[in-house]
Amino acid sequence: MAIEVFNRYENKYLLDNEAYYKFYNQLLEYMELDDFNKQHEFYSITNLYYDTEHNTLIRNSLAKPKYKEKLRLRAYGVPNQDTKVYLEIKKKVFGLVNKRRTSLKLNEAYDFVATGMEPEFKDYMNKQVIEEIKYFLTRYDLQPKVYLSYDRKALFCKNNRDLRITFDTNIRSRRYDLKMEHGVHGEPLLEPGQWLMEVKAENTVPVWLAKMLSEHQMYRTSFSKYGNEYKKMLKNSKTERESALYA
Repeated sequence: MAIEVFNRYENKYLLDNEAYYKFYNQLLEYMELDDFNKQHEFYSITNLYYDTEHNTLIRNSLAKPKYKEKLRLRAYGVPNQDTKVYLEIKKKVFGLVNKRRTSLKLNEAYDFVATGMEPEFKDYMNKQVIEEIKYFLTRYDLQPKVYLSYDRKALFCKNNRDLRITFDTNIRSRRYDLKMEHGVHGEPLLEPGQWLMEVKAENTVPVWLAKMLSEHQMYRTSFSKYGNEYKKMLKNSKTERESALYA
């Protein structure tokens, strides 16, 4: 069974192509590819983020509070109505990320969020997480807001499976056609040749990794995919309004 509860720290770094290849190749001394990446260079992750009409969740997140939360639907690849997907609550408290998720079929997940009524329980569901999401849905009037997809390469530490590093590229987003089964398309979120690296660990990173990050002059950055998409949307809206004003 896939892990459904995570507690870990996540540090993010933006890399260009040259930095990615140099760092990735050096990591292979200590880390190995995810089982799927051993067969395929990348795997596709697709997400549907939910928010209120006035974007309460993402606006609160961008204000950098000590506590923040979000709800998203995640699939690996492009799902159909009967594909198992993950509906998950992601929280961050004083820098510690807590993620709780349950498997659902895509149509069950759509209906659950739209109505607030929990699906008929099946053995692939996590009943405790279902109850937590049900409560979450009573607190916010949510609707699908943003589709985000990207290609991922993931590695695990050979000596400690709690340490994981992922590289995401080809990040795309859209605020229209918000059906996950409609496929991967949208506007690019990163510049060509950019990579988002995430270091995920339950505790502190090992000394060898800290030294490697320092040697490559890599510095943590604050980068939320949904948050950056929202800021880009606001910037584009402002530009469009100004263009219309002076047209």
